[in-house]
Amino acid sequence: ESRPGSYEALVGEATQERHFGRGADQPSYPGDRLLRTMSDVISADPTRTQPETERCGVRIEAEGLTRRFGKHVALDGLDLEIEPGEAFGLLGATGAGKTTFIRLVTGFLIPSAGSLTVDGLSPARDFKAVRRRLGYVAETSRLYPDLRVGTFLRFAGGTRHMGGEALRSAVDEVLARFELADVADRLIGNLSKGVQQRISRAQACLGDPPLVIVDEPTIGLDPVQQEEVRGVLRALRGQRTLIL
Repeated sequence: ESRPGSYEALVGEATQERHFGRGADQPSYPGDRLLRTMSDVISADPTRTQPETERCGVRIEAEGLTRRFGKHVALDGLDLEIEPGEAFGLLGATGAGKTTFIRLVTGFLIPSAGSLTVDGLSPARDFKAVRRRLGYVAETSRLYPDLRVGTFLRFAGGTRHMGGEALRSAVDEVLARFELADVADRLIGNLSKGVQQRISRAQACLGDPPLVIVDEPTIGLDPVQQEEVRGVLRALRGQRTLIL
């Protein structure tokens, strides 16, 4: 449910020692790191106090949202509202329906029942308009290793119907923001995983989409890179609708 305090309650409960069955001196698990990222980004969400007229982003509304795969019900009658500029966390066990919901928001899947809108638009019927409004960072980087960084970003912008000076400016902006200018002419496949994750986040922010979806944002990253990701996500609070 979407209600004040629900994120902190879930994160607090899930990070208790009894949940993970380990002491403080034992290594953290991927789920533990994800909970820490959600807590860091969401608990200080400025939309809790920021006037609605000053928020940027999209509004997402689901009512009775259901998705079936044959006899299997992956999502069952989901009702929720995500406010413009809100940082919203999807927290649940494997098979809970998190990825299914994300795929419904992006228009990759269509609902079996119920309704879903992004700024009043249906991802199923108005998928081109919805996709222009979103940036997506996959759990593992979905990049082309044989392309150079700048070429890939221009390609990604072109798929969003950007072109000309607007595309050049957008690419230059994310190259600078994500400190990629020095590797713009290098092949993606020759770069480290951390840099590739940075490229993935850069393509998601091309053109400053009002909705950014980030799946498992810190998986496979070292502590320094994890903090870098958290810093990027914190900077988006109140400026974009953010789904983790």
